[in-house]
Amino acid sequence: MRTGSIGAVLLIIWLLLGGIAAYERGYFNDNGDTSCAEAGTVMVTIVAGPLNWLGVNPKITCDVPEPSK
Repeated sequence: MRTGSIGAVLLIIWLLLGGIAAYERGYFNDNGDTSCAEAGTVMVTIVAGPLNWLGVNPKITCDVPEPSK
């Protein structure tokens, strides 16, 4: 029972550190034109947590195919 509580606290701290890393990179600036790639990059940066300060720089690309004619 105690292991689950410790794990939850560690997960919250991990995600908070990821949020701080995303903030430091300026991902939360409101520039008006958010794409799926930007949103994905923010989410992956948050999930990467403290690894961001060890050189992990996750980027997401969203290549949407053109509709056929």
